[in-house]
Amino acid sequence: MAKKTSIGTWAYSVGPYENNPVPFDDVISKLKALGFDGLELGAFPPHPNPDTLTDEASRAEVRSKMADAGLEFSGLAPNLWMHKIVDTDDLKPYYDELDKNIKFAKDLGITMFRVDSLDEPDVVEKVGAEKTLDKVVSVFKEVAKRCGDEGLTVCWEFEPGFCMNKPSEILQVVEQVDAPNFGVLYDTCHANMVAKVGSRQPGEKETLPGGALELLEKLKGKITHVHLIDSDDTLHHDETSSHPPFGEGNLDFDALMPPIMDCGLKHDWWVVDLCFWPGAWEATEKCKKFLDEQRVKYGQ
Repeated sequence: MAKKTSIGTWAYSVGPYENNPVPFDDVISKLKALGFDGLELGAFPPHPNPDTLTDEASRAEVRSKMADAGLEFSGLAPNLWMHKIVDTDDLKPYYDELDKNIKFAKDLGITMFRVDSLDEPDVVEKVGAEKTLDKVVSVFKEVAKRCGDEGLTVCWEFEPGFCMNKPSEILQVVEQVDAPNFGVLYDTCHANMVAKVGSRQPGEKETLPGGALELLEKLKGKITHVHLIDSDDTLHHDETSSHPPFGEGNLDFDALMPPIMDCGLKHDWWVVDLCFWPGAWEATEKCKKFLDEQRVKYGQ
């Protein structure tokens, strides 16, 4: 199937853009001009989010803007980062925020819902590996159920900055959640930092000889969403993966793209993630050209 191209809007509203975010209407205009098929919505201010768009009319207006521009939503990244799911005895605030964002996704017609494991990586050493795994699996089972009840698919974005960031832990989580609408978000940059570099892993590091490619092969059939971006083996502020534009890192996309095409993904979106990149706005066009090249090679 022909691949559709999208990009995460959070690249224009967080990190270097936090104090000078790109207005959502400008994002729509630029992506339309560049020929993107859609965008992935970071649902936090100043872009559309459930706290500022509180009624159905305001949400319908956003849908109309997207439709008028010929763009679709490839997914939703909800703002759940104020919560923990492991080192807490009260999950009600998390689930309340979750439900609010599920409703928001439904109102915008979005069917892909992203989640994180949220607690810092060292929570494993604080509460124990078994408890961490059990808690993450339990919460994700509930997330999958609540999303499934509303027709949403869940993608868990594993990454260095949150717990369960070792390859074996990632596999354990997705296998134990074992829900038909739940899987991992395979981000090429995060996969590199997790499987090749072993960034921010507590205790003994766990890497794979084949790095991101080997992890991709292990996750075949368990991937519900894909983010494409390069990696230069570094972290942003020692927290999470840097997301350099294509060609400014060291990933071998000629090796990665064929198995990505064969990973069992049930939709046709390729999503760029330029999170925390200082020149994301300017790099957007370059990234679109790269995706178009990949579509010629692999995506038609």
